[in-house]
Amino acid sequence: MVAAAVVVAASLLVDRLIGDPHSRYHPVALLGRFIGWWGIPSRYPVGMQRAIGIVGGTATVALFAVPFLIVQFFASGYLYILLAPFLLKACLAWRSLEEHTVAVVQALERGGIDAARARAGMVVSRDTAHLEHEHILSAAYESMTENLVDSIISPLFYFGLFGLVGAAALRATNTMDAMLGYRDERLRIGWFPARADDILNFIPARVTGIILLAYFAVKGRFTPAWRALLRDRRKRPGPNGGIPMAVIAGGVGVRLEKPGVYTIGDGERTLEEAGAGIVRAVRAAVIIFATLEIAALFLLGSVSYT
Repeated sequence: MVAAAVVVAASLLVDRLIGDPHSRYHPVALLGRFIGWWGIPSRYPVGMQRAIGIVGGTATVALFAVPFLIVQFFASGYLYILLAPFLLKACLAWRSLEEHTVAVVQALERGGIDAARARAGMVVSRDTAHLEHEHILSAAYESMTENLVDSIISPLFYFGLFGLVGAAALRATNTMDAMLGYRDERLRIGWFPARADDILNFIPARVTGIILLAYFAVKGRFTPAWRALLRDRRKRPGPNGGIPMAVIAGGVGVRLEKPGVYTIGDGERTLEEAGAGIVRAVRAAVIIFATLEIAALFLLGSVSYT
């Protein structure tokens, strides 16, 4: 347990120092290519697509988790401490989330609205070709707040429970959901990954919501954060993503909006004015959760030695 606590801290440090190297051999890039190989609905009869999604999804999780399992159960103490932070970091995308958001903001600051639309299109699935200034920023900050759970908190959560294998299973499931979990021709083949992702993120999303509410209580913004959570958390499709989005929108005082689909928050301030507050809230949630997890792992480790 003490080693696991060290791994959590070291993985976040690695993430902040190196981010996500742009390599076709990155574990998640390899994972994406494998999903892209089997996850093409037109290859299969319609009646088989749900079954293919279950078999392909299960196989994807199992294959992706193999190197994580080997290190978790067969690496010696010092080798584990050396390798595990890099494997756990491969399941995290903290710095990357910030970098993608900053790229959109900087493109707008330079006056390149077309470049900003293109950048926003890299982080959201909606059509960004005709978005205006505030909706471009909203797309970027929506991605950051929604992915706070499945790209950072959930991998750490499942690492704490099940070690590297838990973090790997979460990352594989979430990547499948991101690629296949849409209500289009991928509906049947992506059904299983989408439902599995909803289930796996259910508890972490609510833990994140509690942490964010505590953060905004300290900032004197508990009431608007709570009000937005109660009113807006179900506006976004899915049971989980709306929770961090609503709490942060209410706590910071911004409006997150996907035109024609949902509006979250009251818009006391523009996203240009309050964007830095969103980044600070996301950072605070990660640091608070990681600190609590590290403390719990150290405590459990100490108890196990008595």
